[in-house]
Amino acid sequence: MCGFAALFEPGRQFNPALLSAMDSDLLHRGPDSGDRLSEAGVGLVFRRLAILDPRPVSDQPMKDEAGRCHLVFNGEIYNYRSLRRALEQQGVAFRTDGDTEVLLKGYLHWGEDVLDHLEGMYAFCLVDRSKGIAIAARDPLGIKPLYMLRNGALSAFASEARPLHRLRPAAVDETALAELITFGWAAGRLSNFRGIDRLPGGTVVKVSLADGSVTERKFCDPLETLAPGDDVQIEEAWAAVETSVADHLVSDVGYTVQLSGGIDSSLIAALAAKKDLASFSVNLKDHPYDEGEYQDMVVGRYGLDHTAVTVTAQDYTEALPVAVRHMEGPTPHGGCVTLMLLCGHIRKRSKVVLTGEGADEMFGGYLRYSLWRKTMWQERISSWLPTGYWPDRWPFAGLRRLAGLDAAAYSAVYHDFRGVARIFPALIPEPGHREATSARFSDFRDRLFAVDQISYLESLLVRQDKMSMAQSVEARVPFVHLPFLKIVNRLARDLRAPGGVTKPILKELAEKYLPKPLVHRRKIGLWLPYHEWFADPAGAGRYLELLTEPKTRLSTYAESGRLGALVETFRSGDRQSGLVLQRLVELELWLRSLEAEPNAVEFYGVSA
Repeated sequence: MCGFAALFEPGRQFNPALLSAMDSDLLHRGPDSGDRLSEAGVGLVFRRLAILDPRPVSDQPMKDEAGRCHLVFNGEIYNYRSLRRALEQQGVAFRTDGDTEVLLKGYLHWGEDVLDHLEGMYAFCLVDRSKGIAIAARDPLGIKPLYMLRNGALSAFASEARPLHRLRPAAVDETALAELITFGWAAGRLSNFRGIDRLPGGTVVKVSLADGSVTERKFCDPLETLAPGDDVQIEEAWAAVETSVADHLVSDVGYTVQLSGGIDSSLIAALAAKKDLASFSVNLKDHPYDEGEYQDMVVGRYGLDHTAVTVTAQDYTEALPVAVRHMEGPTPHGGCVTLMLLCGHIRKRSKVVLTGEGADEMFGGYLRYSLWRKTMWQERISSWLPTGYWPDRWPFAGLRRLAGLDAAAYSAVYHDFRGVARIFPALIPEPGHREATSARFSDFRDRLFAVDQISYLESLLVRQDKMSMAQSVEARVPFVHLPFLKIVNRLARDLRAPGGVTKPILKELAEKYLPKPLVHRRKIGLWLPYHEWFADPAGAGRYLELLTEPKTRLSTYAESGRLGALVETFRSGDRQSGLVLQRLVELELWLRSLEAEPNAVEFYGVSA
């Protein structure tokens, strides 16, 4: 797990001060080692978090013996050993024991078709001098982030957006801002910043080193696997889970487990269990949201070396601006702050942690999968009948809420987004990536899975990446693995999401490894007492002042007086707007942080 920046522009020698500044921007992603490459038309910056073959011989940028190619690569290729054996059978020789050289030699042997062989999480840039091209690619499921900036003949890529601000000053993308207010996450190519794209998963970009021209293609579309039928049995899905966890255990520096107390991380802990396996969890002491009781069940059964990290309201308050800065936007989920704090403790023990992220999107773990029939009919009825005059109360409220909207796209939005729209009437999201994804399928359950797997899941994956890498820790997600997806997405709909229950297939598997009281309990999932914390003026509540100051950045987009009125309603004891205010506070923190982002450094050095 690492961080890189790659710059390409014909005939330019990139300023060493620029490359040095980018190195500093990425240091937290790779404190173990770093290096740069600078030559006419090419600048590469790399920071390494050494996991596989941690010896210096595997440092990057890595080049082949002939000097044809240079590679910078972030991630892990879990099938690298089998790929290495296949290449060795073709006469390819290796000098390292890691996956970076397998990717490099795989490209030299297969060309761009190497992408069809890779199983793992990755983003990389490779310079091929013999072909006069550079290629950049991101893994099909978008586990590892990759940002792209284009400006004339300049093409730049980076693991985070911040290094690219040194080429183009940070400016908010208002299309993304509208999605951030409603969904908490700007989907698709939206990076939150004007002029910077987040490269979609499964995409490869080719840059001409001669003239700077760019071509782009999709080398893998994960949604093509979403083809429910009767050819996959439940036992095959169970075996796929077990195989995927085993695949994710490859490491030369060990691994740990994030243990929430839910079935997803608990099952991973059970499957990954070995002597003295270290596990880490968040502890809220005696709060009703605390899941220590269920964590203890797993710890006791598998003899885990467990550390419960207490997170207080003060911890959250102090860490919130730090998390927003590392997220490069508002946190898509409140648990981001606790994940970042937790990884700070994990780093003292290991650089690698396994997490349960992705199980809900694969097995239907959210309430929307239990209520899919109701939501489907609400969408249909609201599209057939005018709802504007219906009262905003049960049973009409759900119909009014979804009127004119794609229910699969909005099913993950739990706050009063219609009310928020009245505060920010100029920031109502237009139909975008979520709706386009939903429109590819006709069955409502397929639409839910598609939107979750492509849009919602990416928000979870990027939060895992950025919050763990803020502490120089690699997070692995065994439930988000293409070989596994190819199996689970062919499960019959009535098996995977029958309605009335959530994750029935995974729960049945979990019963083989975990206590039933843990398996069949109400889902909490890194939920925190935000309403309480933001109600405390000495704690997180002090951030509410940011929304009422004369120079509040969000006031540029808000109807006069309505933002302040929302704050006062909350302060008066009406806590219904707590989640909304948490999001607005983070948006305000992010907008203010843009003013402290790096200024663009002159990158036009001496012409080659």
